[in-house]
Amino acid sequence: MAMEQRQELKQAEKTEVANYFNGTGFDRWNRIYSESDDVNKVQRNIRIGHQKTVDDVLAWLQERGDLSAMSFCDAGCGVGSLSLPLAAMGAGSIAASDISAAMVAETKRRAADAKLDLSRLTFTTSDLESLQGCFHTVICLDVFIHYPQQAAEEMVRHLCGLTQESLLVSFAPYTPLLALLKRIGQLFPGPSKTTRAYTLREDGIIKAAMGCGFEPIRSKLNQAPFYFSRLIEFKKI
Repeated sequence: MAMEQRQELKQAEKTEVANYFNGTGFDRWNRIYSESDDVNKVQRNIRIGHQKTVDDVLAWLQERGDLSAMSFCDAGCGVGSLSLPLAAMGAGSIAASDISAAMVAETKRRAADAKLDLSRLTFTTSDLESLQGCFHTVICLDVFIHYPQQAAEEMVRHLCGLTQESLLVSFAPYTPLLALLKRIGQLFPGPSKTTRAYTLREDGIIKAAMGCGFEPIRSKLNQAPFYFSRLIEFKKI
């Protein structure tokens, strides 16, 4: 595929994702990432699985002790599932961003309702490749589901360029079983999935980070019915 065609396809997919999460997708995922009972069984299990991933990240960060001198980027913050508890833990600063303006507004609303110190939080509507800045730690959870392998590896390299110390990412890992489930429509069923969903080869993600001078120091696979996510922490060498 020619470069121009790839760029057009990439832009079309970004527009599709942004429109989805600013519309019906926002209502659906806002319910999933809340305590609402207005969710189906699949959505409830996705909530449980995603929360496991968030809890693991918070536990790993807590091991660092005092976070007040550290800056964080929550790339693809959704409705603030990570940014808000991280702020409550005393993080020095958090840049929360998402491709969806509706998601960013909801994160800001939840932060205000929780009476968090908003001076430590910044909120930006942005896709991953447009993010800029320099942070102690960059975190990108369950966002690569919207990126095919090559684009996801490009995003890993871009995020490494924003990171002083560590990068944490989670993604749906490619396995023959998950590929089969996806093909027969059991991994991402219609009522809970509208945009394209991609599984990624873990070795490609690791190679992309290592090429930027980062090494994987730990990983974990979180599973719930209809949720599969590989979490990896990379540290700058």
